[in-house]
Amino acid sequence: QPPLKGACLGSTLKHEEVSMSVVIALVGRPNVGKSTLFNRLTRSRAALVADFPGLTRDRLYGVGQVGPVPYTVIDTGGLTPSVAKDAIELPMSEQAWLAIQESTIVFFMVDGRAGLSSEDHLVLSRLRKYAKPMCLIVNKIDGVDRQQALVDFSNLGLNQVYFISSSHGMGVSSLM
Repeated sequence: QPPLKGACLGSTLKHEEVSMSVVIALVGRPNVGKSTLFNRLTRSRAALVADFPGLTRDRLYGVGQVGPVPYTVIDTGGLTPSVAKDAIELPMSEQAWLAIQESTIVFFMVDGRAGLSSEDHLVLSRLRKYAKPMCLIVNKIDGVDRQQALVDFSNLGLNQVYFISSSHGMGVSSLM
């Protein structure tokens, strides 16, 4: 199968990896739009979506296809670096880290409206230890100055940055 040109998958993965089964882990802080993107990528409503953090607590698997290339996508609960003792958030984070281990590529999602946070830096620092191919997905960009967002999020040092609005579908096709 040919590599996907100009997309997060095609520009981040090697040809052999795209030709095999691709597994995408959607990770990031709580409430950055991971479940909404999951529903877009799987063309389903399998993931519950709400305007409050903590709804997704386990891993949720779905499948999709872009051209001839099938993929599996894993929705995860939010990663919060400061979950030392929380009885609910700690297992949620553990599930997300397991999804990362299973993945071929990580879509690290951040909230474009909320801007870059110290927690984003902490999550990314731990993500880098997995040495997985990764794309930065800046979600919720409707009404946000993209140039300013690019300046803010370039501080994370990731080469592959995609601006999307998963709720409106804007920019999602450029990921795939």
